[in-house]
Amino acid sequence: MDKQQLVVINGNEYPFSPGETILEVARRNSIEIPTLCHLKGTTPTGACRVCVVEVEGARTLLASCATPAANNMIVKTESPRVVTSRKLAIELLLSSGNHNCAARASEGKDWTEFQLNVGKDDDSEELCPVWGNCELQNLAYKYQVKGEKFPITETKYPMETVNPFIVRDFSRCILCGRCVQACNEVQVNNAISFGNRGAATKIVASGDRPLKDSDCVFCGECVQACPVGALVEKDTRYRVRHWETEKVRTTCSYCGVGCQLELHVQDDKIVKVTGVEDAKPNYGSLCVKGRFGFNFVSSPERLTKPLIRKNGELQESEWEEALDLVAKNLKDIKMEHGADSIGVLTSARITNEENYIANKFARAVIKTNNIDHCARL
Repeated sequence: MDKQQLVVINGNEYPFSPGETILEVARRNSIEIPTLCHLKGTTPTGACRVCVVEVEGARTLLASCATPAANNMIVKTESPRVVTSRKLAIELLLSSGNHNCAARASEGKDWTEFQLNVGKDDDSEELCPVWGNCELQNLAYKYQVKGEKFPITETKYPMETVNPFIVRDFSRCILCGRCVQACNEVQVNNAISFGNRGAATKIVASGDRPLKDSDCVFCGECVQACPVGALVEKDTRYRVRHWETEKVRTTCSYCGVGCQLELHVQDDKIVKVTGVEDAKPNYGSLCVKGRFGFNFVSSPERLTKPLIRKNGELQESEWEEALDLVAKNLKDIKMEHGADSIGVLTSARITNEENYIANKFARAVIKTNNIDHCARL
């Protein structure tokens, strides 16, 4: 029997399986190693250099997300050398664009003037749309980095707001590549990729077109993967702050897969939907309907009472009156034309239990097998 292989992290021994990275072993044992470019389940790139660790005998710091664990490897995750390197990486990222969060100072200028200038670029008087819910900001606070060391790198590309569901703010993009991996490796839509070179690098759709003119299906996987404010839901941008909402877990009713959702609720209204990560069957992934098709729930045009046609016009009625009328008409039709003159159509978007009740109603009460549903739409 092979002897168990062990890696030493911060003085403690941990077993690992062949092929596991240092990051995977650490996280499995509740050891925090920060990341920005790493996306679980995709090919590690080690691009952001935030997850570097010190490995005894190695000439340089190694990216823990891309370095396989080895037997008797000795790893330090928060050594002075590691912390210094992480702070430098965070400072560089904060300088690469319009990160106007509280983690970034005003470069010696008056804060009001700084915010006014930001407002011109962002069409808002508020701080970043994901302020308080940004992984880069969280790391800046943790490592006490303000981002004043390097001059701001101005973005060359305007904000893309023509898409129906997603705003692409290139001034906040840190080129971590998580959106590309989410699109190409998780959803396998292959709608976006890295384009251009050097300082002109950007995330592009095919032909560098807006998402609405590309192969994008607006599943929103890229939005959920983005660690900063470069990709934000259009309807919630600057309208919803995450701390103002309550999360309610539920099951998507659009089809029979059973994807797990987090409804973000504010004032008894659904304002945003995200997938539940690390939960079967979708592990955070959603389709365009599951992620963005929720506005009908609170639509003012939604019917809240049954309508009965009286004198040629539809009029609101009470449920008792409407149900009595339906029951009377069904009974009269069955008496005159027989049970098979009646058909029942149900919805694939209601629960299995409700569809089962409809099935029993059709077959046991009306005595017809004419029942179908809309799952083929």
